[in-house]
Amino acid sequence: MAAANNSDLVTDPKLIYRCKKCRRIVAAQENMVLHERGEGEKCFKWKKRSGDERDKEPPECSSIFVEPMKWMQAVEGGTVEDKLQCLGCNARLGSFNWSGMQCSCGAWVTPAFQLHNSRIDECRT
Repeated sequence: MAAANNSDLVTDPKLIYRCKKCRRIVAAQENMVLHERGEGEKCFKWKKRSGDERDKEPPECSSIFVEPMKWMQAVEGGTVEDKLQCLGCNARLGSFNWSGMQCSCGAWVTPAFQLHNSRIDECRT
């Protein structure tokens, strides 16, 4: 029987997301819903544009989108849209809308379960 290489045992670290307030795990990399980056301000309503759009790089996404999960109590309530609160400390982590919502990069995500980067920590295990 051959001995296992150390390189076989080393795997990429798993990415998880935790509530910043209580450190409870709220999502993992496997739960993320990826979307193509939008065209920035061109994708927003006229009143939300700053005016000069030329030579502007679309902004980075200020949140992540995930699939619906068991801890999302508001989702189970049958509402179309609501806030997402941490199950541990009731801190507001984001929001959801079954009809979809627009990311800060301009892309439209449907259905949308959005967690704000400012409310969660990205951790590697």
